[in-house]
Amino acid sequence: MEQNAVEITNLCKEYPGFLLDHVSFQVPDGCIVGLVGKNGAGKSTTLRLLLNLLKADAGKVKVFGQDMKAANPQIFEDIGVVLDRVGLPMTLNAVQIGKVMAEAYTQWDARQYEAYLRQFEIPTNKKFMDLSNGTQMKLGLAIAFSHKAKLLVLDEATNGLDPVVRDQVNEILMDFTREEHHSVLISSHIVSDLEKLCDYIAFLHEGKLSLFEEKDVLANEYLLVHGRSEQIDAIPAEAVLKRRETGYGTEAVVRRESVPADLSGERVGIEELFVIMEDKTR
Repeated sequence: MEQNAVEITNLCKEYPGFLLDHVSFQVPDGCIVGLVGKNGAGKSTTLRLLLNLLKADAGKVKVFGQDMKAANPQIFEDIGVVLDRVGLPMTLNAVQIGKVMAEAYTQWDARQYEAYLRQFEIPTNKKFMDLSNGTQMKLGLAIAFSHKAKLLVLDEATNGLDPVVRDQVNEILMDFTREEHHSVLISSHIVSDLEKLCDYIAFLHEGKLSLFEEKDVLANEYLLVHGRSEQIDAIPAEAVLKRRETGYGTEAVVRRESVPADLSGERVGIEELFVIMEDKTR
């Protein structure tokens, strides 16, 4: 029976002007799930609720089968976290921060940490506050990768990194999930990275989950079609995932078996799907 590293069920959180509205999805064991959406869609709120950094108004989060509202704090030994702002002691350097982490995590791997410092070219003699934003993020990633976590929760963790380092991080994440019972939940604006990385994609739009699907299913079962509005109208509504009007006609993401003979279709990429899902015309 397939296990889930994370189960999010009917999660709700309301702020003035924003509502995270009954969001439900899973992170299957051994998989990478990409959380996609515009700024303000609710990605960071969802991840902070998962980590008990915010209190939910309703709903439930389970990690490794444990309800996070009542989970033993020891569970955070198995969760590597990098949020969009890395919170580390501002006046300590990377070596000193490593010593702090060795006290915080029982499975801290100092050699692994030192290897990541070298790989990411992180200065060891500079205070954290004197590092660039990108280098601070790299240091946060080095920590998350160095305490034998089973689940990584990454919120925009590769934003601000140069393409070479992003590729390094992507390789590390893919290697990480090759090990048994290792999973990743990552949000990012860099949809091309998620296209390469993820097994599942979760789309958040204005606080609601508009799609949660296996990436290969999206690639194999849906096509991006272009045509006149009346041609798209003729396709059964239940076969149309999303459509939008453009200056050149109408395009839609449609189940492959429902594409009529008079319309040509092409493979839908995650980036194209993201653009169409965010469009408000239909």
